[in-house]
Amino acid sequence: MSDENQVGKIGWIDISVDDAGGLRDFYKEVVGWNSEDVSMGEYSDYSMAMPGTGEAVTGICHARGSNAELKGGWLIYIIVDDVHASVTACKAHGGKVIVEPRGLSGGQFCVIQDPSGAAAALYQP
Repeated sequence: MSDENQVGKIGWIDISVDDAGGLRDFYKEVVGWNSEDVSMGEYSDYSMAMPGTGEAVTGICHARGSNAELKGGWLIYIIVDDVHASVTACKAHGGKVIVEPRGLSGGQFCVIQDPSGAAAALYQP
């Protein structure tokens, strides 16, 4: 997760699927990403990195535990100044909160659904 505080920037992208290991292997072969296990306790999700530089570019996660409700495509994480204020604004402007704010990578995040039905995560470093 990007720890740069650049409000409005997409700081991370990940995907939650039933077969995270299989999707990890797919992207390793198709685009050449490397992977590193990210312990989730009883299982591992995967941080995918660019070949050569090792820079983490995305996550591939199992759709279980706290990610069970996040299936359905790539999820962008947009950096915000105040995740709680953004949740309040989301609700006031016709959006829904899918995942209430909670800790992640030294900051806080939530997942919202905009009025069109698209989901996005909001991340406050």
